[in-house]
Amino acid sequence: MPNSFTPQTAGDLNYLKSLNRSTILSTVRRSPGLSRADIALETGLTKATVGSVVQTLVERGWLREGELHARGGGRPGRALYLDGERHYMLGAEVGVKGLRLVACNLVGEILASSHQEAPPADPVSTATRLAKLLNQLREAPAIAGRRCLGLGVAVPGPVSPTAPILSLAPNLGWIDVDFLALLREEPDLPDGVWLLDNEANAAAFGEFYFFEGIPPESLAYISADIGIGCGVVSGEHFPVVPRGYQGLVGEIGHTVIQPGGALCHCGNRGCAETLVSGWALRESLGLDIDDSLSASVRARAGEADVQALIQRAGEALGLLMLNLHHTLNPSMLILGGSLMWLKGPLIEPALAYFEAHQNDLLRQSQSVPIKIIEDSTFTAARGAAAQVMARAAIEV
Repeated sequence: MPNSFTPQTAGDLNYLKSLNRSTILSTVRRSPGLSRADIALETGLTKATVGSVVQTLVERGWLREGELHARGGGRPGRALYLDGERHYMLGAEVGVKGLRLVACNLVGEILASSHQEAPPADPVSTATRLAKLLNQLREAPAIAGRRCLGLGVAVPGPVSPTAPILSLAPNLGWIDVDFLALLREEPDLPDGVWLLDNEANAAAFGEFYFFEGIPPESLAYISADIGIGCGVVSGEHFPVVPRGYQGLVGEIGHTVIQPGGALCHCGNRGCAETLVSGWALRESLGLDIDDSLSASVRARAGEADVQALIQRAGEALGLLMLNLHHTLNPSMLILGGSLMWLKGPLIEPALAYFEAHQNDLLRQSQSVPIKIIEDSTFTAARGAAAQVMARAAIEV
Protein backbone atom coordinates (compact mmCIF):
# COMPACT_ATOMS: atom_id res chain seq x y z
CA MET A 1 0.00 0.00 0.00
CA PRO A 2 1.53 3.38 -0.96
CA ASN A 3 2.23 5.74 1.94
CA SER A 4 4.56 8.59 2.81
CA PHE A 5 7.47 6.22 3.34
CA THR A 6 7.34 4.44 -0.04
CA PRO A 7 8.61 5.62 -3.43
CA GLN A 8 5.81 7.51 -5.12
CA THR A 9 6.60 7.01 -8.81
CA ALA A 10 6.75 3.61 -10.46
CA GLY A 11 7.95 2.52 -13.88
CA ASP A 12 11.46 3.97 -14.09
CA LEU A 13 14.99 3.08 -13.06
CA ASN A 14 15.12 5.60 -10.21
CA TYR A 15 12.02 4.06 -8.69
CA LEU A 16 13.55 0.58 -8.81
CA LYS A 17 16.81 1.77 -7.31
CA SER A 18 14.97 3.58 -4.53
CA LEU A 19 12.82 0.53 -3.85
CA ASN A 20 15.87 -1.76 -3.69
CA ARG A 21 17.80 0.57 -1.38
CA SER A 22 14.90 0.97 1.00
CA THR A 23 14.17 -2.77 1.00
CA ILE A 24 17.78 -3.65 1.81
CA LEU A 25 17.99 -1.03 4.55
CA SER A 26 14.77 -2.30 6.05
CA THR A 27 16.00 -5.90 5.93
CA VAL A 28 19.19 -5.00 7.80
CA ARG A 29 17.25 -2.83 10.26
CA ARG A 30 14.92 -5.69 11.11
CA SER A 31 17.61 -8.42 11.08
CA PRO A 32 21.04 -6.94 11.92
CA GLY A 33 24.05 -9.06 11.04
CA LEU A 34 22.87 -10.50 7.73
CA SER A 35 25.41 -10.96 4.96
CA ARG A 36 24.91 -9.89 1.35
CA ALA A 37 24.01 -13.47 0.44
CA ASP A 38 21.49 -13.60 3.28
CA ILE A 39 19.87 -10.39 2.08
CA ALA A 40 19.62 -11.69 -1.48
CA LEU A 41 17.99 -14.87 -0.22
CA GLU A 42 15.53 -13.03 2.01
CA THR A 43 14.53 -10.28 -0.43
CA GLY A 44 14.64 -12.20 -3.72
CA LEU A 45 17.01 -9.63 -5.22
CA THR A 46 19.97 -10.85 -7.26
CA LYS A 47 23.36 -11.05 -5.56
CA ALA A 48 24.70 -8.53 -8.04
CA THR A 49 21.96 -6.02 -7.17
CA VAL A 50 22.46 -6.51 -3.45
CA GLY A 51 26.23 -6.15 -3.78
CA SER A 52 25.93 -2.91 -5.76
CA VAL A 53 23.35 -1.35 -3.45
CA VAL A 54 25.18 -2.38 -0.28
CA GLN A 55 28.40 -0.88 -1.61
CA THR A 56 26.63 2.44 -2.18
CA LEU A 57 25.01 2.36 1.26
CA VAL A 58 28.33 1.61 2.95
CA GLU A 59 30.02 4.47 1.09
CA ARG A 60 27.23 6.87 2.06
CA GLY A 61 27.31 5.94 5.74
CA TRP A 62 24.03 4.05 6.00
CA LEU A 63 25.53 0.58 6.47
CA ARG A 64 28.73 -0.73 8.02
CA GLU A 65 30.44 -4.08 7.69
CA GLY A 66 31.04 -6.27 10.71
CA GLU A 67 32.41 -9.72 11.44
CA LEU A 68 32.93 -12.47 8.88
CA HIS A 69 30.27 -15.15 8.66
CA ALA A 70 31.58 -18.67 9.19
CA ARG A 71 30.61 -20.84 6.22
CA GLY A 72 31.16 -24.45 5.22
CA GLY A 73 32.52 -23.53 1.81
CA GLY A 74 33.09 -20.62 -0.48
CA ARG A 75 34.01 -17.08 0.40
CA PRO A 76 32.60 -15.99 3.78
CA GLY A 77 30.40 -12.89 3.80
CA ARG A 78 30.55 -10.00 6.22
CA ALA A 79 27.75 -9.14 8.58
CA LEU A 80 26.00 -5.87 7.81
CA TYR A 81 24.58 -3.38 10.29
CA LEU A 82 23.09 0.08 10.19
CA ASP A 83 25.84 2.63 10.67
CA GLY A 84 25.07 4.67 13.78
CA GLU A 85 28.09 6.95 13.48
CA ARG A 86 27.64 9.21 10.45
CA HIS A 87 24.06 10.50 10.38
CA TYR A 88 21.38 11.79 12.72
CA MET A 89 17.74 12.80 12.56
CA LEU A 90 16.03 15.54 14.55
CA GLY A 91 12.68 14.87 16.18
CA ALA A 92 10.55 17.30 18.16
CA GLU A 93 7.25 17.13 19.98
CA VAL A 94 5.12 20.21 20.50
CA GLY A 95 3.27 19.09 23.61
CA VAL A 96 0.48 20.80 25.49
CA LYS A 97 2.81 21.47 28.43
CA GLY A 98 6.16 21.90 26.69
CA LEU A 99 8.65 21.09 23.93
CA ARG A 100 10.72 17.92 23.68
CA LEU A 101 13.55 17.41 21.23
CA VAL A 102 15.93 14.60 20.33
CA ALA A 103 18.74 13.84 17.93
CA CYS A 104 18.80 10.13 17.02
CA ASN A 105 21.14 7.96 15.00
CA LEU A 106 20.10 5.31 12.50
CA VAL A 107 19.67 2.61 15.14
CA GLY A 108 17.33 4.72 17.23
CA GLU A 109 19.77 5.75 19.94
CA ILE A 110 19.12 9.21 21.39
CA LEU A 111 22.40 11.11 21.05
CA ALA A 112 21.17 14.39 22.52
CA SER A 113 17.91 15.66 23.94
CA SER A 114 16.21 18.75 25.31
CA HIS A 115 13.03 19.13 27.35
CA GLN A 116 11.53 22.54 28.12
CA GLU A 117 8.44 22.53 30.34
CA ALA A 118 6.56 25.64 29.32
CA PRO A 119 3.16 25.52 27.58
CA PRO A 120 3.18 26.62 23.92
CA ALA A 121 1.52 29.93 23.25
CA ASP A 122 0.54 30.93 19.71
CA PRO A 123 1.96 29.00 16.71
CA VAL A 124 4.34 31.75 15.56
CA SER A 125 6.07 32.25 18.91
CA THR A 126 6.16 28.49 19.45
CA ALA A 127 7.91 27.99 16.09
CA THR A 128 10.48 30.63 17.03
CA ARG A 129 11.06 29.00 20.40
CA LEU A 130 11.36 25.53 18.91
CA ALA A 131 13.80 26.72 16.24
CA LYS A 132 16.05 28.21 18.92
CA LEU A 133 16.03 24.95 20.88
CA LEU A 134 16.72 22.93 17.73
CA ASN A 135 19.75 25.04 16.87
CA GLN A 136 21.02 24.70 20.44
CA LEU A 137 20.59 20.93 20.26
CA ARG A 138 22.56 20.78 17.02
CA GLU A 139 25.56 22.13 18.91
CA ALA A 140 25.69 19.00 21.10
CA PRO A 141 29.14 17.34 20.98
CA ALA A 142 27.56 13.91 20.40
CA ILE A 143 26.38 14.90 16.91
CA ALA A 144 29.37 16.99 15.84
CA GLY A 145 30.55 16.05 12.35
CA ARG A 146 27.41 14.05 11.51
CA ARG A 147 25.05 14.78 8.64
CA CYS A 148 21.48 15.71 9.55
CA LEU A 149 18.88 13.85 7.51
CA GLY A 150 16.04 16.18 8.45
CA LEU A 151 13.42 17.13 11.00
CA GLY A 152 10.19 15.50 12.14
CA VAL A 153 7.69 17.36 14.32
CA ALA A 154 4.94 15.68 16.35
CA VAL A 155 1.89 17.74 17.34
CA PRO A 156 -1.07 17.16 19.72
CA GLY A 157 -3.87 16.82 17.20
CA PRO A 158 -4.87 15.36 13.83
CA VAL A 159 -2.80 16.29 10.80
CA SER A 160 -4.38 16.53 7.36
CA PRO A 161 -3.68 13.38 5.31
CA THR A 162 -3.14 15.47 2.18
CA ALA A 163 -0.82 18.22 3.49
CA PRO A 164 1.37 18.83 6.56
CA ILE A 165 -1.28 20.97 8.26
CA LEU A 166 -2.26 20.62 11.91
CA SER A 167 -6.04 20.53 11.55
CA LEU A 168 -6.94 20.96 15.21
CA ALA A 169 -5.15 20.91 18.55
CA PRO A 170 -8.10 21.28 20.96
CA ASN A 171 -5.94 21.49 24.07
CA LEU A 172 -3.88 24.31 22.52
CA GLY A 173 -6.68 26.08 20.66
CA TRP A 174 -4.79 25.84 17.34
CA ILE A 175 -6.77 25.36 14.11
CA ASP A 176 -5.41 24.75 10.58
CA VAL A 177 -1.79 25.60 11.37
CA ASP A 178 0.96 25.12 8.77
CA PHE A 179 3.57 24.70 11.47
CA LEU A 180 6.39 23.58 9.17
CA ALA A 181 5.95 26.74 7.09
CA LEU A 182 6.35 28.80 10.26
CA LEU A 183 9.49 26.86 11.15
CA ARG A 184 10.97 27.37 7.69
CA GLU A 185 10.89 31.12 8.30
CA GLU A 186 13.36 30.67 11.15
CA PRO A 187 17.09 30.87 10.34
CA ASP A 188 19.78 28.16 10.38
CA LEU A 189 17.58 25.08 10.50
CA PRO A 190 18.81 22.02 8.56
CA ASP A 191 17.78 20.90 5.10
CA GLY A 192 16.66 17.37 4.34
CA VAL A 193 13.35 15.66 4.99
CA TRP A 194 10.76 17.67 6.95
CA LEU A 195 7.66 15.94 8.30
CA LEU A 196 4.69 16.79 10.53
CA ASP A 197 2.48 14.19 12.21
CA ASN A 198 0.19 13.58 15.14
CA GLU A 199 2.15 12.72 18.28
CA ALA A 200 0.51 9.33 18.82
CA ASN A 201 1.14 8.38 15.18
CA ALA A 202 4.78 9.41 15.53
CA ALA A 203 5.19 7.49 18.78
CA ALA A 204 3.62 4.37 17.27
CA PHE A 205 5.87 4.61 14.23
CA GLY A 206 9.00 4.93 16.35
CA GLU A 207 8.07 1.98 18.55
CA PHE A 208 7.50 -0.12 15.43
CA TYR A 209 10.46 1.13 13.35
CA PHE A 210 13.04 0.88 16.15
CA PHE A 211 11.55 -2.29 17.66
CA GLU A 212 14.20 -4.55 19.16
CA GLY A 213 14.06 -7.71 17.10
CA ILE A 214 11.40 -8.54 14.52
CA PRO A 215 8.46 -6.20 15.18
CA PRO A 216 4.90 -7.48 15.52
CA GLU A 217 2.67 -7.55 12.47
CA SER A 218 0.95 -4.42 13.77
CA LEU A 219 0.83 -2.36 16.94
CA ALA A 220 -1.30 0.34 18.49
CA TYR A 221 0.26 2.96 20.75
CA ILE A 222 -2.12 4.62 23.20
CA SER A 223 -0.87 8.03 24.28
CA ALA A 224 -2.47 8.84 27.65
CA ASP A 225 -1.34 12.38 28.40
CA ILE A 226 -3.05 15.75 28.74
CA GLY A 227 -5.39 14.33 26.12
CA ILE A 228 -5.58 10.74 24.91
CA GLY A 229 -4.99 9.45 21.40
CA CYS A 230 -3.75 6.44 19.52
CA GLY A 231 -1.45 5.65 16.64
CA VAL A 232 -1.52 2.42 14.63
CA VAL A 233 1.21 1.07 12.36
CA SER A 234 1.76 -2.12 10.39
CA GLY A 235 3.81 -3.40 7.48
CA GLU A 236 7.27 -4.76 6.76
CA HIS A 237 9.70 -2.82 4.59
CA PHE A 238 7.38 0.20 4.29
CA PRO A 239 5.39 0.73 7.51
CA VAL A 240 1.86 2.04 7.02
CA VAL A 241 0.11 4.47 9.37
CA PRO A 242 -3.61 4.61 8.54
CA ARG A 243 -4.95 8.14 8.73
CA GLY A 244 -8.49 8.20 7.38
CA TYR A 245 -10.33 10.67 5.21
CA GLN A 246 -9.74 13.63 7.55
CA GLY A 247 -6.74 12.31 9.48
CA LEU A 248 -8.90 11.23 12.42
CA VAL A 249 -7.83 7.59 12.70
CA GLY A 250 -6.73 7.06 16.30
CA GLU A 251 -8.60 9.98 17.85
CA ILE A 252 -9.93 7.64 20.53
CA GLY A 253 -10.01 10.40 23.12
CA HIS A 254 -13.00 11.87 21.30
CA THR A 255 -14.98 8.68 20.90
CA VAL A 256 -18.10 8.99 23.03
CA ILE A 257 -18.24 6.37 25.78
CA GLN A 258 -20.67 8.14 28.13
CA PRO A 259 -23.54 9.71 26.16
CA GLY A 260 -24.70 12.95 27.75
CA GLY A 261 -21.64 13.00 29.99
CA ALA A 262 -19.28 15.83 30.84
CA LEU A 263 -18.43 18.52 28.28
CA CYS A 264 -15.20 17.84 26.39
CA HIS A 265 -12.78 20.42 24.99
CA CYS A 266 -13.85 19.33 21.50
CA GLY A 267 -17.44 20.46 22.16
CA ASN A 268 -19.07 17.02 22.47
CA ARG A 269 -20.21 15.41 25.69
CA GLY A 270 -19.08 12.12 27.17
CA CYS A 271 -15.82 11.75 25.22
CA ALA A 272 -13.26 9.33 26.62
CA GLU A 273 -11.07 12.31 27.50
CA THR A 274 -13.64 13.46 30.05
CA LEU A 275 -12.90 10.27 32.02
CA VAL A 276 -9.25 9.46 31.30
CA SER A 277 -6.99 12.38 30.41
CA GLY A 278 -4.63 14.66 32.25
CA TRP A 279 -6.86 17.70 31.89
CA ALA A 280 -9.97 15.89 33.15
CA LEU A 281 -8.20 14.44 36.19
CA ARG A 282 -6.72 17.84 37.01
CA GLU A 283 -10.13 19.49 36.82
CA SER A 284 -11.66 16.80 39.04
CA LEU A 285 -8.88 17.20 41.62
CA GLY A 286 -8.88 21.00 41.46
CA LEU A 287 -5.22 21.21 40.40
CA ASP A 288 -3.45 24.13 38.76
CA ILE A 289 -1.62 23.63 35.48
CA ASP A 290 1.77 23.68 37.25
CA ASP A 291 0.82 21.09 39.90
CA SER A 292 2.19 17.57 39.50
CA LEU A 293 -0.71 15.21 38.84
CA SER A 294 1.15 12.08 39.96
CA ALA A 295 2.44 13.75 43.13
CA SER A 296 -1.02 15.06 43.97
CA VAL A 297 -2.60 11.63 43.47
CA ARG A 298 0.05 10.00 45.68
CA ALA A 299 -0.47 12.63 48.38
CA ARG A 300 -4.23 12.00 48.38
CA ALA A 301 -4.09 8.25 47.78
CA GLY A 302 -6.02 7.52 50.97
CA GLU A 303 -9.04 9.60 49.96
CA ALA A 304 -11.96 7.47 48.79
CA ASP A 305 -13.11 9.94 46.14
CA VAL A 306 -9.59 10.10 44.64
CA GLN A 307 -9.36 6.32 44.58
CA ALA A 308 -12.74 6.13 42.83
CA LEU A 309 -11.69 8.80 40.30
CA ILE A 310 -8.50 6.97 39.30
CA GLN A 311 -10.28 3.60 39.31
CA ARG A 312 -12.90 4.98 36.92
CA ALA A 313 -10.18 6.47 34.69
CA GLY A 314 -8.37 3.14 34.61
CA GLU A 315 -11.50 1.26 33.61
CA ALA A 316 -12.16 3.82 30.87
CA LEU A 317 -8.62 3.24 29.60
CA GLY A 318 -9.27 -0.51 29.64
CA LEU A 319 -12.48 0.07 27.68
CA LEU A 320 -10.54 2.01 25.03
CA MET A 321 -8.01 -0.83 24.82
CA LEU A 322 -10.85 -3.31 24.37
CA ASN A 323 -12.47 -1.21 21.65
CA LEU A 324 -9.15 -1.04 19.78
CA HIS A 325 -8.77 -4.79 20.16
CA HIS A 326 -12.19 -5.43 18.65
CA THR A 327 -12.05 -2.80 15.89
CA LEU A 328 -8.43 -2.70 14.69
CA ASN A 329 -7.18 -5.92 16.32
CA PRO A 330 -3.46 -4.98 16.50
CA SER A 331 -1.06 -7.76 17.43
CA MET A 332 0.46 -5.63 20.21
CA LEU A 333 -0.74 -2.77 22.43
CA ILE A 334 1.60 -0.17 23.92
CA LEU A 335 0.61 2.22 26.70
CA GLY A 336 2.56 5.46 27.04
CA GLY A 337 2.15 9.09 27.99
CA SER A 338 2.44 11.04 31.21
CA LEU A 339 -0.49 9.25 32.87
CA MET A 340 1.70 6.15 33.12
CA TRP A 341 3.37 7.95 36.03
CA LEU A 342 0.22 7.15 38.02
CA LYS A 343 1.30 3.50 37.77
CA GLY A 344 -0.72 0.82 39.55
CA PRO A 345 -3.81 2.80 40.60
CA LEU A 346 -4.51 3.64 36.93
CA ILE A 347 -2.84 0.78 35.04
CA GLU A 348 -4.08 -2.15 37.13
CA PRO A 349 -7.82 -1.49 36.60
CA ALA A 350 -7.14 -0.84 32.91
CA LEU A 351 -5.34 -4.16 32.47
CA ALA A 352 -7.92 -5.98 34.60
CA TYR A 353 -10.80 -4.67 32.48
CA PHE A 354 -9.02 -5.56 29.25
CA GLU A 355 -8.02 -9.00 30.48
CA ALA A 356 -11.56 -9.77 31.63
CA HIS A 357 -13.15 -8.84 28.30
CA GLN A 358 -10.65 -9.11 25.43
CA ASN A 359 -11.36 -12.77 24.59
CA ASP A 360 -15.14 -12.72 24.92
CA LEU A 361 -15.62 -12.40 21.16
CA LEU A 362 -13.34 -15.29 20.22
CA ARG A 363 -14.26 -17.48 23.19
CA GLN A 364 -10.71 -18.72 23.40
CA SER A 365 -7.45 -17.81 25.07
CA GLN A 366 -5.44 -15.71 22.64
CA SER A 367 -4.14 -12.76 24.61
CA VAL A 368 -2.61 -9.68 23.02
CA PRO A 369 0.77 -8.64 24.48
CA ILE A 370 0.84 -5.27 26.22
CA LYS A 371 3.91 -3.09 26.72
CA ILE A 372 3.91 -0.22 29.19
CA ILE A 373 6.34 2.67 28.76
CA GLU A 374 6.61 4.30 32.18
CA ASP A 375 8.74 7.20 30.93
CA SER A 376 7.69 8.31 27.45
CA THR A 377 9.15 11.81 27.67
CA PHE A 378 10.85 11.51 24.28
CA THR A 379 8.82 8.70 22.69
CA ALA A 380 6.92 10.91 20.23
CA ALA A 381 9.98 13.01 19.36
CA ARG A 382 12.03 9.84 18.75
CA GLY A 383 9.19 8.52 16.61
CA ALA A 384 9.20 11.70 14.52
CA ALA A 385 12.93 11.17 13.98
CA ALA A 386 12.20 7.58 12.88
CA GLN A 387 9.74 8.92 10.30
CA VAL A 388 12.47 11.16 8.92
CA MET A 389 14.79 8.17 8.58
CA ALA A 390 12.13 6.09 6.83
CA ARG A 391 11.50 8.86 4.31
CA ALA A 392 15.20 9.65 3.83
CA ALA A 393 15.91 5.96 3.18
CA ILE A 394 14.08 6.13 -0.14
CA GLU A 395 16.04 9.22 -1.15
CA VAL A 396 19.57 7.99 -0.37
